[in-house]
Amino acid sequence: MLLIVLIVGLSALRFFEIGPFATLSWWWIGALFAAAFIWFEYIEKMLGRDKRRAHDESEQARRKRVSSTFKKK
Repeated sequence: MLLIVLIVGLSALRFFEIGPFATLSWWWIGALFAAAFIWFEYIEKMLGRDKRRAHDESEQARRKRVSSTFKKK
């Protein structure tokens, strides 16, 4: 997520030509876009972070169902 915030911030600074970022090449920002794409499409899946997040969400939903079932009694 930090990478996306960095991309958006640098893009805005470059687009509005603020400070030293006015001369920053768009290639650097494009390289960050490529790095973010590679991270979210390949590396995150290799590390299993996408499945872990889905598992955590389903576990939280299960706990909520169980607690609501037993509170009704």
